[in-house]
Amino acid sequence: MRMSGQLWKNGHRMRETMIEDTTAETRTHKVIHALEEICHEFDLALPIWLDKNIRDFQRHANCRFTQDSFVEEVNFDYLEITIIEEDDSFRLQIR
Repeated sequence: MRMSGQLWKNGHRMRETMIEDTTAETRTHKVIHALEEICHEFDLALPIWLDKNIRDFQRHANCRFTQDSFVEEVNFDYLEITIIEEDDSFRLQIR
């Protein structure tokens, strides 16, 4: 699985990173680990998964974490995470 993380402010992408996970973990574990790596790289605390984040991620394989998802003050509009590529094993399971 490959997941992208992007920080956005005023309609401009400030930072971007790509995380790849080739472990045999579940999709959920891979997403959580990738988000942890993204936040570590961007020097951010982990965001809180609000109901809207969960719904968006389940439907579209991406979501935006705004200030509402962070306990501390952030200097960007949102953190967006997107699954770029799924594992073949996961694609076979959802067919």
